[in-house]
Amino acid sequence: MIRRESAFAPLSLPITIRPAIAKDGDGIARTFLESAEHHASLDPARYAVPSIAELSARYRDGQQNPPGAAEGVTLVAELGGEIVGFVDARLDRSPDPMHRKLLYCAIVEIAVCRQHKSQGIGGRLLQAAEAWGREHGADYASLEYLAANTRASDFYQRRMGYEPAHITAIKRL
Repeated sequence: MIRRESAFAPLSLPITIRPAIAKDGDGIARTFLESAEHHASLDPARYAVPSIAELSARYRDGQQNPPGAAEGVTLVAELGGEIVGFVDARLDRSPDPMHRKLLYCAIVEIAVCRQHKSQGIGGRLLQAAEAWGREHGADYASLEYLAANTRASDFYQRRMGYEPAHITAIKRL
């Protein structure tokens, strides 16, 4: 795929991308909450806004991956001691016997604070997660996003080089 734009906007801010630590829980939770509010506004039938206390504890206690999940990482974007974005990634394989035995770096969550969007932070976080996956033997990076989230679609496909690989269809029962 030919990229028409740079991978991310020029970043003049001194952002540090690093692995999350327990004390980052509150900052990650605030950013996660903004993302949850956005998703709930796009699809209120399927998305809800969790409590900030629940999210803080989840990240503070290292419970962001389900029990038994493969190796994972949470990376944060830090600006002046404040968490302004994060990404959760983990290693995964398809359970479908038809699929080749490829290792994926699954991007599970990614969010940037509203006030810091369009500054290249999301691109840097995603690139750091991809590098982590590559270092751990992943063949591909994969992610899901809400179809109604056109901003995310544009970011992932046009700016970051992701291509649709499969479609998940849903039907209310």
